[in-house]
Amino acid sequence: MARSVAEHRDAVTELLRTALASLAGDAETVELLQAIGRPLARDITAPVSLPPFANSQMDGYAVSSESTHACTEFPVGQTVAAGHPAPPLPPGTALPVMTGAMLPPGADAVVPIEQALPDGFRPFRAGQTVTLPARVPAGQFVRPAGSDIAAGTLALRRGTRLDPPQLGLLAALGLDRVPVLPRPRVLLLSTGDEVVPPGTVPAPGQIFDANNTLLAASLAQAGADVAGSRILADSPEAFSARLREDLRQHRPQLLVTSGGISKGAFEVVKQALAAEDVRFESVAMQPGGPQAIGTVDSVAFLGFPGNPVSSLISFEMFLRPALSEVLGAPALRTVLRVPLAEAVESPKGKHQVRRGYYDGAAVSLVGGAGSHLLHALAQANALVHLPADAGSAAAGENVEIWLL
Repeated sequence: MARSVAEHRDAVTELLRTALASLAGDAETVELLQAIGRPLARDITAPVSLPPFANSQMDGYAVSSESTHACTEFPVGQTVAAGHPAPPLPPGTALPVMTGAMLPPGADAVVPIEQALPDGFRPFRAGQTVTLPARVPAGQFVRPAGSDIAAGTLALRRGTRLDPPQLGLLAALGLDRVPVLPRPRVLLLSTGDEVVPPGTVPAPGQIFDANNTLLAASLAQAGADVAGSRILADSPEAFSARLREDLRQHRPQLLVTSGGISKGAFEVVKQALAAEDVRFESVAMQPGGPQAIGTVDSVAFLGFPGNPVSSLISFEMFLRPALSEVLGAPALRTVLRVPLAEAVESPKGKHQVRRGYYDGAAVSLVGGAGSHLLHALAQANALVHLPADAGSAAAGENVEIWLL
């Protein structure tokens, strides 16, 4: 009996949890721009407040709000520019202040230049005055110190994926390096006499290999380090010999193969790993039904089908979620429920994953259900999920999609 998608996903997650347990206690400190997309290795506490001092939100005049209850005409004092220390506010005076400039001690409000008369800054001269509105509220157009984050409070939690907003926060806090979790090392192998690397000349009956590129790019995007990748021929003996050589050289935490695990006569992975602690499963999913899982020489192993779309769907359904959960980083796809633009039939008892294009209103299917349709995959921006108990879905019916 075929195992469910959920059962196989749980098995993959547990396999990775054991394989990557050693990474949890390790950390490496890297420069900010080297940390993009990586999970934070520990909590980060703000070393300073943001803003570090009260500053002006507008170009205008810094005043004491209390003084505006008594009069509206003020002598103009020294201009306060951003990036310079602010002098104390003389009583009953208005100081020109620029956006981002430190609020002068004694001031608690800013009047925008547009509300002043004259409504533009003039070169300073003795005796100059400005007319401002009456009864300015305290705190008007002032950014208080620590109003974004206070020193000593939690800035980012361990496991946070470091994308541009998070790296920008760390830079604003004065940090130029950050501790991140090491990337898991993955050995990636594609199989088959029929596939050759891009850039070579295929013989009759051969095609270019897409799987190594698809999976290597997906693994890197999900936070893994592809330590090596190659194409191995359909010879169990040659496969085993090269596999052991690669395992010794790269010392990966995870081995991923594509192809060679179905029911054909030349299923090289199945033959070569027959004596290993590996299970060859049938999962109730289309495409990507054949799956392999286990360990090879104590290294966690996942085997995906050889058709390119099947291989990528397998990664998205099983390996990406497992990496996300185990590494503690949100490497998952955005999930939406949206209406179908057209009716679709789905095989009963199998979780079907179709390629689709979401235009912001509805999702249309792209190409057929075939697992070889790479051009359709490249045109898609979403994976459309039709659960095992669906059978069919009508136009306008809401379905779950994962944005690519």
